[in-house]
Amino acid sequence: MTLLEINILVADDDPIFRELVCDIIKKEGYIPNGASNGEEAIDIFFNSPDIDLLVLDVMMSKCDGWEVLKEIRENSEVPVIMLTALGDEKHEVLGLKKGADEYIAKPFSYQVFVARLNTLLRKLKKARLTEIIVGDLSIDQVTHQVKVCGVEVELNRKEYNLLCYFLKNRNRILTREQILCSLWGYDYEGDQRTIDTHIKTLRSKLLDCGRYIKTIRGSGYMLEMEEKV
Repeated sequence: MTLLEINILVADDDPIFRELVCDIIKKEGYIPNGASNGEEAIDIFFNSPDIDLLVLDVMMSKCDGWEVLKEIRENSEVPVIMLTALGDEKHEVLGLKKGADEYIAKPFSYQVFVARLNTLLRKLKKARLTEIIVGDLSIDQVTHQVKVCGVEVELNRKEYNLLCYFLKNRNRILTREQILCSLWGYDYEGDQRTIDTHIKTLRSKLLDCGRYIKTIRGSGYMLEMEEKV
């Protein structure tokens, strides 16, 4: 996992349509994640801190798109595209007022959907292609060069990916389970203590910047820092 990866959650209770949207997203070079209803969408979003954008169908079972949007907006400003068969202007205005970034009526044009998707993600992609400077830490995402107070530090691939994951989710508490699933994979059968070992090593290599990685007792870890303007 690197900061250049973009994860998109697609929530629609029509499996054929959901798969179609996921295929479009995959062709654009992004990583699709599917949810078959509103409740599942909420669970995936709050248990996967690396979701960058949501595509929500309005008419879903258990919990409709409006309820999901309300729950998301109370906690996050992540971009949201609403999909619906209710294509009149009244519902489009309602969706935008409720916090959606885009409102697309079904059936939609492939080109229109892709254009609006990429427009929402353009700013995110641009930010991830540039050098990140946070506190005394700088990361060049092209060369993977990491510097502390201007001095380069050597990280192996796993340590670099771990640092990127913390940076992407800075100021958010990450559980060991979330870190393990994102960096080692869902099928990893090793001990969770490997995370503690890697974080200890990463802190040491980051020298004074190692203090940015906080241990949250009983919860996990958090990279706490302010980005320089």
